Parts: sequence; C-alpha cells; structure tokens
Amino acid sequence: MQISMKCSVAVHCLIFIYEARGTAKVTSSLLAESTGCNPVVIRNIMSALKKAGLITIPRGTGGAELCADPAQITLYQIYAALEPDGIASLIGIHPCQGRACPVAQNIRKVLQSPYHQIEDAVRQTMEGITLQSMIDEFQGIIHLQEADTTSQSRAEQQM
Repeated sequence: MQISMKCSVAVHCLIFIYEARGTAKVTSSLLAESTGCNPVVIRNIMSALKKAGLITIPRGTGGAELCADPAQITLYQIYAALEPDGIASLIGIHPCQGRACPVAQNIRKVLQSPYHQIEDAVRQTMEGITLQSMIDEFQGIIHLQEADTTSQSRAEQQM
C-alpha cells in the first residue's frame, strides 16, 4: 500500500504557501525549486488543489494562496484532490474472476468487506490530520533546529 508521492508534494507545496504568505509570491517555479519536481508536475498538482477549492491562483501572475484556514484542511481532502479513485486505489484485487477455480471466482467478494474496513480506517485517520497539525510539526522541527544551531554557536564561542 502506498499513497502517491503527489500527496507529499502537495503537502510540501501547501506548507510552503502558508509559510511564504505575505513575504513571497508563490509560483510553480518557486515550488518546483523547493520540491525538486518538474514545474509541469507542480502545475498539475496546483491545478488539482485549486479545483478542489483548497487554494487560489490569480491568472497570469501566479501567487498561490490557501482558500481556508489550515485547521480546516485535512490530509484526506488533499489526497482526494489528487487521487480521483481515492482510498479504494490503495488496495487492489487482482483480476481472476473468469477462472474455473472457486477461489478465483469468489476472492473479490471475500476481500470486499475487509478492504472496505481498511479504507474506512485510512480515511478516518487522514481526516483527523489537518494541514495545521503538519504546519505545527514543521515549525516545531525548525524551532528545534534553530535552538540546536544557537546552542552550538554558544559552545563554540566559549571554546
């Protein structure tokens, strides 16, 4: 099971947009540089996020902005904007129903209920994670890194 890398790139972009608010015009070129992705990939992701109503992008000049408070944007909304088949695409069932084997003929029915339970659990977990919680995590990491750098500088000065 794997959630597409588009989701992590989208979260990267959304956190970048949030952090850059009021200080920089966020363009696909800037996001491509930050993520290491091709600008075309970034534009496709941004288009999907815009279509889902998570961001706005003024025509021509760029400058993406969030459309909602980060506490109101869930990881599931971000994922669903990028993956049209949604959670159901995380777990697949191999095609084998045309075979004479009774297991092959019925495996889809056997797996349907447990797979739906897994999909529901993944969806609920993703709905409980907000962009704000991921921003808070990012900012906490940055704060710790800055504190470590400050401590190292003080220690070097005392030597």
